[in-house]
Amino acid sequence: MIEQKRKNLIKAIEDEFNTKVIVYFTGDRRGLETQIHSEVLEFFVDHLDKIGQVERISLFLYTRGGNTLAGWSLVNLIRQFCEHFEVIVPSKCHSTGTLIALGAEKIIMTKQATLGPIDPSVTTPLNPNIPNNPQARIPVNVESIRGFLDLAREELRIKNDENLSSILLKLSDYINPLVLGDVYRAKSQIQMLARKLLQNQALDTDKIDKVISFLVSESGSHDYTIDRREARNGLGLKVEKPNDRQYSLIKSLYEDIRTELELVTPLDFNTMLGANTTVPYSFRRAIIESLTYGSHYFLSEGTLQRTKIQVQPGVHQDAINDNRKFEGWRFFAV
Repeated sequence: MIEQKRKNLIKAIEDEFNTKVIVYFTGDRRGLETQIHSEVLEFFVDHLDKIGQVERISLFLYTRGGNTLAGWSLVNLIRQFCEHFEVIVPSKCHSTGTLIALGAEKIIMTKQATLGPIDPSVTTPLNPNIPNNPQARIPVNVESIRGFLDLAREELRIKNDENLSSILLKLSDYINPLVLGDVYRAKSQIQMLARKLLQNQALDTDKIDKVISFLVSESGSHDYTIDRREARNGLGLKVEKPNDRQYSLIKSLYEDIRTELELVTPLDFNTMLGANTTVPYSFRRAIIESLTYGSHYFLSEGTLQRTKIQVQPGVHQDAINDNRKFEGWRFFAV
């Protein structure tokens, strides 16, 4: 159930912007990170059905990214229920979050808000293993491959086609050729999705090409951040600055949810246990929320238990067992 303080903040933002607000946070607390995923689309349908057909819907979005097709589908879903779609960015809106923002007629960014590149990474069972963790895979980024080949051509000055082919074959010894193909296909796909979404920004063709080139290739790093000024003046996106009252409301709502999800609190099992042998826990890791329907939370719940493990005969060391009992979405009505 949404606490009254948050209800008041969401209602005030709706009144200030003459809109209906849906909050979507994917948490980035270290060790409890979540991402945009297609599973949330059904939850959004619940919220949107309750909201009904309206003039304007604003997505209050905080995320470090996720599945690109889920972002594409989310924009198209929301647009079925409104004439005008806008994204409110209180802080981080990166990767797939930026892709979602490209599909809005208007992006409202605070002074601390940032967008980011949308260059895709591919993770499949065929990706290279992470050393010392054979069950995990290294994501392969399209720009990392491009950077490797550019290094060979421009810095090492390898121009001969035969030598370049040899370098590509060497790369395929480390990265499965099917993964290389998937990476190229992912880049083409995200360029196509971005181009279609940017039609909602009412930009001319040259500006659309500029935005896509920068976000997919020219930013240099997936960690590059794009502030409000660069998004508006540099890329030409339809970005608006909130007035002082709007900024205060956006910041207050963001801080309220940030506190609830404990985004700035380090995850430390020792501290949580303290002097206890066992403690229960419930971590709220992502949220979808609206005034008309309620709150969907992605939760991890279980018990921490302090124990000792034998590392060699007669030698034991302290350890903490994470007995996870539930992980998934739960709904709390208004």
